[in-house]
Amino acid sequence: MNFNAEELMLMMLYNTGSRLELMQELRLMQCYLMPDEFALRELSEGVVEKLKLMTDAEFAELEFPRD
Repeated sequence: MNFNAEELMLMMLYNTGSRLELMQELRLMQCYLMPDEFALRELSEGVVEKLKLMTDAEFAELEFPRD
């Protein structure tokens, strides 16, 4: 699965160590978004959809930005 830099950064910020927990954290974060934060909602929804298509093994192989 290909993630762009913005998606990887979002994943890094909310990553708790597992794919399923990351999806949960992103969904939880969406509950706190204001209506005008459409871009962040769209970004996080896209990431969740991509994570659904991955296996846990594929997720474990992802490399996140270091800075």
